[in-house]
Amino acid sequence: QVQLVESGGGLVQAGGSLRLSCTTSGRTFSRYTMGWFRQAPGKEREFVAGISWIGGTLYADSVKGRFTISRDNAKNTLYLQMNSLKPEDTAVYYCAARAAIVVVTTAEYDYWGQGTQVTVSS
Repeated sequence: QVQLVESGGGLVQAGGSLRLSCTTSGRTFSRYTMGWFRQAPGKEREFVAGISWIGGTLYADSVKGRFTISRDNAKNTLYLQMNSLKPEDTAVYYCAARAAIVVVTTAEYDYWGQGTQVTVSS
């Protein structure tokens, strides 16, 4: 069982930055492919970024060049650095873990956190 806890959300003005963190339990974090998803009010959950356990990354087109996903296996922590934030980035952000090598953009992840709210004001 893997438990995921997100933090770092908040209210920021457009153009600002936030860094989300996702801390995990368990000793096998380094063997999980990790992802960030988000869900805005009235919309479906969507893929934001993913990083495989060997470090390969994948981003949604909407965040490419603005967001950076990274992981610190020694700290069992996943990060999402978000720069140049836009009001349309407002959503609850979730981290997810997948016991597989490949990043996928669908919700085929084994474990999910409870989410952290990100609000970007215009």
